[in-house]
Amino acid sequence: MSDMDLLLWARGPGLGMAVAIFLFGMTLRLFEIYSLGRKRDLSTPRSNSPGSGWRTIYARSLPHADTWRRSALTIIAGFVFHIGLFIVLLFLLPHIELIRALTGLSWPALPTPLIDLVTVITLISLIVILVHRLMDPVKRFLSGFGDYLVWTVTFLPLLTGYMAYHHLLLDYTLLLALHILSAELLLVVFPFTKLTHTFTLFIARWYNGDIAARKGVAS
Repeated sequence: MSDMDLLLWARGPGLGMAVAIFLFGMTLRLFEIYSLGRKRDLSTPRSNSPGSGWRTIYARSLPHADTWRRSALTIIAGFVFHIGLFIVLLFLLPHIELIRALTGLSWPALPTPLIDLVTVITLISLIVILVHRLMDPVKRFLSGFGDYLVWTVTFLPLLTGYMAYHHLLLDYTLLLALHILSAELLLVVFPFTKLTHTFTLFIARWYNGDIAARKGVAS
């Protein structure tokens, strides 16, 4: 298979299979989570606080002072990585064009040099997170194969995209194919790893805040 054949397969059948696996996997995971159900709480609510769920989302999204003092590096690198990945994914023109082709939706793109800078910063933050995980004895002990797999499938699309844009090391056609394939690998792995927190994080925080307020405690 030539580089062009690989690229055509990645942009055609490969993309279709990756999207299908992603949609099927996420539908299955969300069905599993939300079909668990809970027994109806027949007790009288101790407080009437309809906004507690939203307050918990806000409060849990900001680090506490003690956590900031203990893990400032992890917090900063984590915020930089998540914001950077969001910007690169949604505001690079080729990505917007792909989304438009798949869904019909589009929006203005950011300048490519700015996206390029954000990509570098995001890559550095991911490397910092990995090094810190490997050097910290507690995090290293708690980390398993899934944690390093998630890091790898997140890192590769950013790296290959940067290399393709700058024509680094390999032929551009091959780099573009590898970039698309790495993004498809991310889609395939997504529903079956901790990456599913993208869809469950804020819902779980809202639920915890709402049920805690019903019991009369702060979340």
